[in-house]
Amino acid sequence: MAAPIAVALDAPDLETAARWASQVTPHVSTVKVGLELYLRYGPDAIASVRGANRVQIFLDLKLHDIPATVAGAARSVARFKPAFLTVHAVGGPAMIRSAVDAAPGVCIAAVTVLTSLSDADLERVGMSGRSLDVARRLAALAVEAGARALVCSPHEAAALREEVGPDITLITPGVRPAGSANQDQARVATPEEALRSGADLLVIGRPITGAQDPGAAAAHIAAALRRTGVGQH
Repeated sequence: MAAPIAVALDAPDLETAARWASQVTPHVSTVKVGLELYLRYGPDAIASVRGANRVQIFLDLKLHDIPATVAGAARSVARFKPAFLTVHAVGGPAMIRSAVDAAPGVCIAAVTVLTSLSDADLERVGMSGRSLDVARRLAALAVEAGARALVCSPHEAAALREEVGPDITLITPGVRPAGSANQDQARVATPEEALRSGADLLVIGRPITGAQDPGAAAAHIAAALRRTGVGQH
């Protein structure tokens, strides 16, 4: 069974992204196409990383604009049939609803608080309260507006699961296997910790794609999850 991992294909070129995807897809359920890769290569990025194996695509564009613009953007990418498409929850309920309505076959995932932000960062941009409190408010707002998935730090997964119930998919970036560097992530956890906290899908990038053999790195993490018995859905 493929592990509940979305490998972030933050590659410098399309050939590298496609190679990484082919190496990891025997072991993981999902690959993630981010903003840089999509802006550089457009629909070719999705077709190339999907390949013949029809792996789930997580299109991480973090849309944030007025509702009409987000609706148009969501409609334009829905034809590529990604499993997930991200929008920023801070765009508000009308914007989230516009994406949901424009892409009915896609699971709209609302980003709560970026894992690169600390509590001090949130205060500086005018968002009051701890990151956990902000994430809970945004999660409730997004689900009420129709989002069926949430992107949150693994530190907030348990609280958000309590907030929104069992039927919402929780996607957690900021996941680092034990011993890996945090890099630009401020709030991190190991894969096992994230799943035990209630996450459904783990976003892991450089610990896999930066390895000498990305396929072996993905297989190692997947095997570790199976051994611990977490993430077996």
